[in-house]
Amino acid sequence: MSKTLTEAQVTTAKARSRLELGVHWRRLDAEAHLGYRKGKQSGVWFVRWRNHHEGGNYKQEPVGVANDVNDKPVDGILTFEQAVRTARDVVARARIEAASQAAGPAPTVRSAVESYIKERDARERRRTGRDVRSDAGTKLRRYVLGQEKRGNQEAAEAAPLASVYLHALTENDLITWREGLPNDLKVTTKQRFVNDLKAALNAAWPRLSADRKKLNPTFPAIVKAGFKAERVDDDDDVPVARDNQILTDDEVGVILQAVCEVDQEQGFDGDLYRIVVCLAATGARYAQARRMRVGDVQVSARRLMVPGSYKGRGGNGGADPVPVGDDVIEVLLLAIAGRPSDAPLFERWIHEQEPSGIAWKKSQRGPWKRGELARPWKAIRERAGMPQVIPYALRHSSIVRGLRKGLPIQQVAKLHNTSVKMIERHYAKYIATALEDLARAAVVSLVPRTRTGGNVVRMGKRA
Repeated sequence: MSKTLTEAQVTTAKARSRLELGVHWRRLDAEAHLGYRKGKQSGVWFVRWRNHHEGGNYKQEPVGVANDVNDKPVDGILTFEQAVRTARDVVARARIEAASQAAGPAPTVRSAVESYIKERDARERRRTGRDVRSDAGTKLRRYVLGQEKRGNQEAAEAAPLASVYLHALTENDLITWREGLPNDLKVTTKQRFVNDLKAALNAAWPRLSADRKKLNPTFPAIVKAGFKAERVDDDDDVPVARDNQILTDDEVGVILQAVCEVDQEQGFDGDLYRIVVCLAATGARYAQARRMRVGDVQVSARRLMVPGSYKGRGGNGGADPVPVGDDVIEVLLLAIAGRPSDAPLFERWIHEQEPSGIAWKKSQRGPWKRGELARPWKAIRERAGMPQVIPYALRHSSIVRGLRKGLPIQQVAKLHNTSVKMIERHYAKYIATALEDLARAAVVSLVPRTRTGGNVVRMGKRA
């Protein structure tokens, strides 16, 4: 038969001063107690709780030094209320860890990330029909899991975060990992890494829903809080960098002429020209254009259905209709003639080396891969005489073109598969100019004209 706990008056410094030397208890819950051990010099707080996973015996941990002088918060020493909060946290973490260990191997950040990478890689294989690695997997292996030396990439050690148990994960663990990312990375690049890790951790919660004992009930809140605070990013530098990336319609024409010439010289058979024309006409991201299908070209409606990007929570499975001109439809006709509607719209020749030789020959056609536009683009910008222009300039220019034409910001955002917030953040100066032009078009002459033809009206004299 268990003994009845006799609670002591330990709630104030004055009450504790009247206690005898030794240990005194205060109940936290039915199976957890806050302890106060009074010594000759000072007292200390500790906590005990019943551990049913180890025969029902009590476990005990120190909490901190007691503030026996007054009941005001002081760094390094704890009042009764502070000791209670700390003790409850200790017990809660211990119970979660015990339950997690009893339920089987405790999941870690590493296991959560590895499961997420498998899902992303499987999705890429289904989408491309080839055994490829997802972009998220590449980044998370390098900056979380660690990787061996691969090609020109140096080996990377696993981050300490990888070995943290999910049930013991704290907001500080996530912030420490984020602050430990290399300083030479752009802030926006770091944020993409943060988003990938956040997605991996959030994916672990529903996956372990059948046995939530393996996770802290506040796990989703911890992940959200750990990545909540936005870092000061480099958006202030973006408009300066983009000023020379906003192209006029004539400059876009020069780029496309250069693309046509490079396409012919490098033997792309029109494949390079078609995909760049699509980028210029729709303002789509390269990753979106790569996922377009033959059926996305709606000839009679003069419209392209551009699939949403994989950015954001849960991806984006829809498609946005983007009107284009007859000239763009004409360029794409060769890519859709006689092909099934579910076939990739943009393909290119895959080359392989001839046996026992150094020559390369065309082997088969396949969809464009990530990064394949970089090599021909160098030749394109040299041919166009624009050494600083990047492929993303076509997207910037399309967005600004829509703003200058007076399209509502919501419509520009919809056409380009982004948010109004991002449009306002990155293109504020162009929005202001476009709105001023619209306002100026509404200006009318209000001041009455005199008989002499002037527009100055003499005011009456004062009495």
